[in-house]
Amino acid sequence: MSKVGIIGGITPESTILYYRILNALAANKLGDQHTAKVLVNSVDFGMISYHQQKEEWDILNNCIADAAIALEKAGASCILIGANTMHLCYDYAQEKVNIPIIHIADATSNAISKKRISKVGLLGTKYTMEKDFYKSILLDNNIQTIVPNRKEREVVHEIIYGELAKGIFTEKSKATFLEIIDNLVENGAEGVILGCTEIPLLIHQKDVNVPIFNTTEIHAIAAFEFINQ
Repeated sequence: MSKVGIIGGITPESTILYYRILNALAANKLGDQHTAKVLVNSVDFGMISYHQQKEEWDILNNCIADAAIALEKAGASCILIGANTMHLCYDYAQEKVNIPIIHIADATSNAISKKRISKVGLLGTKYTMEKDFYKSILLDNNIQTIVPNRKEREVVHEIIYGELAKGIFTEKSKATFLEIIDNLVENGAEGVILGCTEIPLLIHQKDVNVPIFNTTEIHAIAAFEFINQ
């Protein structure tokens, strides 16, 4: 089996989830005793968060590219950037390596298209909700994206960084997310993208009446399918 490289640590919570999903996929395909061949290169989330706040994306580009180069040298066949927001560095990093970095929005767009959904709500960090790097890929696939209002976006961002990224999951925050999802549905969303790799640790399909798209799971499946094609 080829190796999946993960740029992890952004955050540790989601990196663990990627690892669990990949190993579950391997066990399902090959048998219970089998595990996935995974390389993890963890970066310092504190440093990432600091430079995000300062909008120093040139520094972040180099950080993600360096991590990708190291994974390629270590023998990875493909790479996952283990965070939706850090796909802002995708283009720069992909230019620096000769193996594919699987884009989380491409994988998610494919999953949405299979459901024949044309309008989705997008939850994530403020960078993911407000910048175009995610929405433009969806639009290229004829999928319209709507996001929460400004106040709700601030609340979502604060919960992600203040709680979920630290492994804190509360019923209060879950209720807040579900209320925001209800508002997106009222505004026409036929499904909702959990566009932060920590959100699926809080919100599950059974909590919502429309399809949700767990980007962590979708991303991991795309990588597993790539190395087994």
